[in-house]
Amino acid sequence: MKYIPRQLEKEMRRATGAFPAVLVTGARRTGKTTLLRRLFPKAAYCLLENPDMLGRFRSDPQTFLDELGTPAILDEIQHAPEILNYVRARIDEHPHLCGRWFLTGSQEAPLMRGVTESMAGRAAVFQLMPLSSEETSKVTLFSGGFPEVLARPSSSGLWFRSYLQTYLERDVRSISSIRSLPTFRRFLALLASRTGQWVNRTDLAAPLGVSIPTISEWLNILEITQQIILVPPFYENFGKRLVKSPKLYFTDSGLACHLLGIETATQLKKSPFMGPLFEGFVASEILKHQINGGKERMLYTFRDREGLEVDFCIPLGDKRIALIEAKAGGTLFPRMVDSLLRLNKAMRGREARCLLVYNLGKRMPDSSAIAPGVKAVPVGRFLQEVFGG
Repeated sequence: MKYIPRQLEKEMRRATGAFPAVLVTGARRTGKTTLLRRLFPKAAYCLLENPDMLGRFRSDPQTFLDELGTPAILDEIQHAPEILNYVRARIDEHPHLCGRWFLTGSQEAPLMRGVTESMAGRAAVFQLMPLSSEETSKVTLFSGGFPEVLARPSSSGLWFRSYLQTYLERDVRSISSIRSLPTFRRFLALLASRTGQWVNRTDLAAPLGVSIPTISEWLNILEITQQIILVPPFYENFGKRLVKSPKLYFTDSGLACHLLGIETATQLKKSPFMGPLFEGFVASEILKHQINGGKERMLYTFRDREGLEVDFCIPLGDKRIALIEAKAGGTLFPRMVDSLLRLNKAMRGREARCLLVYNLGKRMPDSSAIAPGVKAVPVGRFLQEVFGG
């Protein structure tokens, strides 16, 4: 598959004119290295995961960096976090020289501690997620957005199995001293079966025989390594008693399908998980749009104690908000937007944009048949309706 331009490129190019260093974090295999080497083809390249490179650096850091020169790409810096101290010192020698250092790393939490301590004010930090449907039409609910899966869809099952093994053995073990990787692997499968549900740590702990604090730790690991999305509840009360638990989704729908044993797009259509997976796909596309555009992550869900529930709430500024329901079923009915209308009515003083996002292939009635004030849009077009452009 040919290189697919990433939406993050514009913001990254802009950062090279304002910061000495640029750091790209993200889950494994999202395309961080490809992106940097494509944007900055003249930069020297060093893969710190390579034992020879790592050995040369640690035997004589200063000479190693002298010979490397700048601009330089330092790939997978979590394997040598101490390199940040040397890069910082060189930046401080010439603080006005921008766009000299390009860094990548697969694990956000350890990296961010190092950046906070060593590179504050010196590095622009970006997060690269899997490809979005705005970047390529190859992204689907079944495939997800990992570049290598899209390049070789017939080998997706093998790729996801290998990805999980690498993730478990490297990322998870480097962040936490998990005693039983098989149990953690079962935890991943259990989470996939709970996609689109409100997080209940007690219900997750019981079938695995682990403690609630362990579940909280594992959820944190999955979130900081960007495997899952925990959508927090909307923070405004509107006079209602709100449910405070977050809602759970997987960042990549293709990985979620693999964990659920869904092997084809046809199986997905018949699966009872079709609806929750579609919700998660919508959530992920919203976050990709925000992050790729250099915007703040602002995605919430809503549920009160009386049962009023709306899938997603997106503050848009100036007292404006988008309210979204995601439906993957075969036909749309007016009752599907009752919750949107009820919550919109409760939001006095706000201008709400109410959208019913539906899967491609639905039998779509006229918008007027849904409800006044609610627009039904296909998943391929909903981001433009929410954010404009």
